[in-house]
Amino acid sequence: MTTLTQIHWTVGEVAELTRVSIRTLHHYDDIGLLVPSERSEANYRLYTQGDLARLYRILTFRDLGFPLSEIVHLLNADAAQEKAALELQAKVLREQIHGAEQKLRAVTSLLNAELSGEGAKSMSKEEIKELFDGFDHSQYDDEVKERWGDTEAYRQNKERMKGYSPADLERMKQEGAELHAKYVALMNAGIPADSPQAAEVAESHRAYFHRWFYDCNPEMLKGVSEMWVNDPRFTKNIDRVREGLAAYQYAAVQAWANQKG
Repeated sequence: MTTLTQIHWTVGEVAELTRVSIRTLHHYDDIGLLVPSERSEANYRLYTQGDLARLYRILTFRDLGFPLSEIVHLLNADAAQEKAALELQAKVLREQIHGAEQKLRAVTSLLNAELSGEGAKSMSKEEIKELFDGFDHSQYDDEVKERWGDTEAYRQNKERMKGYSPADLERMKQEGAELHAKYVALMNAGIPADSPQAAEVAESHRAYFHRWFYDCNPEMLKGVSEMWVNDPRFTKNIDRVREGLAAYQYAAVQAWANQKG
């Protein structure tokens, strides 16, 4: 409906304009993230230009990897707090860009070497390290032992890994990939990390750790998830699957574990 001073859009029209699902818009309304400013005489949601501007900010924060609970806080915070959060995210993005540029230089060197017929001999040690950066998970072995070597979980994990066959390890890898795929599907559908659907995947994540590595309860998985966002190496490896996946998984596990606790 249109007036001289204001344009309103129904929830269906907003969904069509923005490609945000009606279900997601309803959820944003339910949690107070995006409450439409107007209602029709029949009590249908009506969104204003101001509401669409707020939705744009919400989607921007979401694409940057902020969980919905934090987006609510940022939208209600003062300008200084929002600026500080964006500066922190900008720093993370610059680090990711720097890592990608390093990898691109290494790959370009490899391509040039192949085209010249010189092979890997023309690559420096530093270029080779850049090329393989992120693939060698053994770099975490000493750190893991130092941080958790005296725990029952570490002993369980070490003992279980000894008994796994190549077929077992392949199944473990496949199940891990399926977990990532479930999270990504939720992200692509615009399902919030603190939704019941995400909680279901988080529970599957706990069961995965419990089955393959060590006896895992919600509090333990909550602690593990901290590394996904606080350690750039973990973040980078997880985000190879989909940008922002580490932050989404972290938010989903945190919300689920808090409900369990």
